[in-house]
Amino acid sequence: MKITFIVIGTIVLLILLFLIYRYFAFKKEGAQAHKLRFERIQPLHEKLENGKEIKKEDVFDYAKDNKTRELTYQILSDYNKTELYPRAYFTIESGAESSLVNWLEFPTELDKAPDDIKHLEKVKIVFEDEDVFYHVFKYMTIEPHWAAKNGWMLGVVGPYFENSKPYDFPAATFSRCSSKFGEIEPKDEAKWVHENIALKRA
Repeated sequence: MKITFIVIGTIVLLILLFLIYRYFAFKKEGAQAHKLRFERIQPLHEKLENGKEIKKEDVFDYAKDNKTRELTYQILSDYNKTELYPRAYFTIESGAESSLVNWLEFPTELDKAPDDIKHLEKVKIVFEDEDVFYHVFKYMTIEPHWAAKNGWMLGVVGPYFENSKPYDFPAATFSRCSSKFGEIEPKDEAKWVHENIALKRA
């Protein structure tokens, strides 16, 4: 009996140690991802911080890149300079794409920005007499990344509403990284995210 308690206690201790390790590893990976994202737009941020003149052409390449697009708008907003943001990328689709790319790059998800991404469909779901919208994308990676074998995968960004603005925070940005384009309809994947992610976070 004593040996049984020792074995159980050892197993529980190992599980606790693993959970503690994963917690701190998660925090470290998250901090590194945030640092990388900030470094990409650091030249623009330094100009704003130092009060230097910024023109629309200084912002364009940051807005064009889906890895820096969302953060660029947020920083311009912090400095009351959103009039410099290119109108071509001031759309919900552009903001949603950038949100999904940033989410996928997070270490606990795809662990990199996708090599290609395309907008597929805007899906409307009626929930409690209100129209809720999700944007569905397909994305892919190339070898040697582990997800390359999956081909085109589906990602969903939302929920958005009739009065949503392009860079409002989409709380249910999500991809299962296993839902393959051609096997699952975009509207079905949006419905899954609505029911299993958005409603549980509400």
